[in-house]
Amino acid sequence: MDHFRNPRNMGEMKDADAVGEHGNPVCGDLMYIYIKVKEKDGEEILDDISFQTFGCAAAIATSSMITELAKGKKLDEAIKITRDDVADSLDGLPPIKLHCSNLAADALRDAIKKYREQKKKL
Repeated sequence: MDHFRNPRNMGEMKDADAVGEHGNPVCGDLMYIYIKVKEKDGEEILDDISFQTFGCAAAIATSSMITELAKGKKLDEAIKITRDDVADSLDGLPPIKLHCSNLAADALRDAIKKYREQKKKL
């Protein structure tokens, strides 16, 4: 409940390097994950991350948690964060809300994928 009542890293990032999006048409939840990447010692690091989520308390909490789990990690590490990592970090979710942790992980992966695709074009 803490990540719902006091979400971390919430809000649109105006100068994001990439924005990941994922939604669930069944429940109506929609998540945007904004990432800012910097290179350090030849590694791509998630320097900043934020989110906008339109959905239930679980969707907001999982979005908040994934930003906490990913911030400061190498992209190769962040892309491996799973829904189980998110749910476990929140001390579990009700079974009916586990899909929210999938949405958060998928939105993060989408942001990283878009960042990498944009970088290849440069």
